[in-house]
Amino acid sequence: MKITVFLERTKETREIEVSKYEDIFSRLNLNKEAMLIIRNNQLITEKTEIHDNDKITILPVISGG
Repeated sequence: MKITVFLERTKETREIEVSKYEDIFSRLNLNKEAMLIIRNNQLITEKTEIHDNDKITILPVISGG
């Protein structure tokens, strides 16, 4: 299925083909431990089903000391 992804860090929008949550990270070469996935203003996890035409935002996890 095709989804639209907005990468917050680079302000880039891309359309990618995925079949499951983990595919998002592999297709975009991202570390899933360092990113949050947001759909419809809600955080989603690997247990969330991805649907055709989903619009997803990827936010970097920010930590500091």
